[in-house]
Amino acid sequence: MGSLANLPTWQEKVSWARAQRDASLAKVEPKLNGIPEADNLPLSSQDLPKAALTAREIEITEQYGITELLGLLRERKVSVEEVTRAFLRRAALAQAATNCLTELLWDQAIERAKYLDSLPEPRGALFGLPISTKEHHGMVGANVTTSASFVAWVGKAHGGPNLLYDTFWDEGCVFFARTTQPQTIMHLETESNVYGRTVNPYNRDLTSGGSSGGESALLGMRGSILGVGGDIGGSIRCPAAHVGIYGFKPSIKRVGTAGFRNAGAGKETIQGCPGPMTVDRDGLELFMKVALAAKPWRVEPSLTVKEWTPYKFTRPPKIAVQWWDGVVQPHPPMTRALREVADACRKAGMEVVDWNCEPLDHRKAWDIISALYWPDGGKEVLGLIKESGEPMLPLTKFIIEEQPTVKELTQHELWKLCVERDEYRARYAQAWSKTGNDGHREVDVILCPPSFGAATPHGQSRYWGYTAQWNLLDYPAAVFPVTQVDPARDAKDLDYVPKNDQDKFVYEMYSPERFSNAPVSLQVVGRRQEEEKVLAALAEIERAMGRA
Repeated sequence: MGSLANLPTWQEKVSWARAQRDASLAKVEPKLNGIPEADNLPLSSQDLPKAALTAREIEITEQYGITELLGLLRERKVSVEEVTRAFLRRAALAQAATNCLTELLWDQAIERAKYLDSLPEPRGALFGLPISTKEHHGMVGANVTTSASFVAWVGKAHGGPNLLYDTFWDEGCVFFARTTQPQTIMHLETESNVYGRTVNPYNRDLTSGGSSGGESALLGMRGSILGVGGDIGGSIRCPAAHVGIYGFKPSIKRVGTAGFRNAGAGKETIQGCPGPMTVDRDGLELFMKVALAAKPWRVEPSLTVKEWTPYKFTRPPKIAVQWWDGVVQPHPPMTRALREVADACRKAGMEVVDWNCEPLDHRKAWDIISALYWPDGGKEVLGLIKESGEPMLPLTKFIIEEQPTVKELTQHELWKLCVERDEYRARYAQAWSKTGNDGHREVDVILCPPSFGAATPHGQSRYWGYTAQWNLLDYPAAVFPVTQVDPARDAKDLDYVPKNDQDKFVYEMYSPERFSNAPVSLQVVGRRQEEEKVLAALAEIERAMGRA
């Protein structure tokens, strides 16, 4: 194909990138068998492991939670290499089923596993644990390239270490797979011209979410059990919700971002943050404990100086339920999930109240945050798209050109908008504080949808309000699985009259058969910098649901 620098068209650069990915997958040994051709893949990929993997690989990748697997690795009851090979092969299967990988780190991961097995004693909090990562974050080691899903950046040297990943490496993990994200990394669906579309492992006609949709598809296939995502508008929580796994967005500046590649570097209007995506709740706190135990603020001085201190409730938490956001009504299975969990919390002795956010004007919040995403009017990312000649995808056009408040701001307009942001944050904080007036207990957390429904059909992820709201407020939020869409219980309300155009779009999208068996998840939200309390509340809520 020749050197990348000599490729004249964007299509040839895409072919080069895909060839690099395919070469990494070709190293899988033994080769995977029993996978249908792409045109004959089943609607759900959940049964494919039975046909393609050995019984031992299925045991390793399915039967153990993160804490249990770490215990087996530390006790040397299973070798790091055997675990690593099992997840490498399952990740390759997930790629065949969902198109979720940008690179399989076959050689690097096995070399790392052999090294860890050679140590006289296990070392590190993550000893031997396979971890998958979002591509634009980079990777440890030499010769790392990162495109961040821009054709213009295909083959570009990453240019520096990633503080968070270096921390995990020092604690003994095995990085084994890098995953897809969308064009601009600003869609709630994962599709780019570089790698194409990533699909949902429960229903390939639905999205796996975005922007960390490669991670969610991989985890939804248990091709990984702990991955690193990133979130600026729902990019951890939305994809986690769509495949029925756990995801956590901390407040910004709790976890380091040094070493990530993004367009808009240096922009401080709205900032993103990395966070865990995992198959079990234990992985959320493990990620945060390890990330903060390294005292990253000593290296990345903009970070909050705050160690991880687990929160303990001395009495049942007070839960406020947000039944809708005042703009878009959730689909019936989401409302059912809210009702079932709220009822379980009441039965467990928790005080459950309603969170009426209509006076808090979530629509206004979207107008503020969508403008703050693009204070240059999208000039930089649109320039990168133009540079290569790759086409702008519809959801890129949606988030930049179709949002009425997005424009290139003057310095004074930017200052004014930041004032609006801070005033809105203050108004919300005051509303939360008032829940403790007149002798009442203050609300501990808000229970709410992470989306209007289950995973959306392709191209239709055009409402961000249920996640981006909390990015504007910089509130930590955790997503957890609850149920699945059941046509027998989740009938459409044929008498419902939509309240606005966005509500109409979402209402018309729904039919129970279209989403049958798709995972349905909920979100727990806390006040800024109260990450520990959010995860403690999640544990209490899940105990109320009958989970350990």
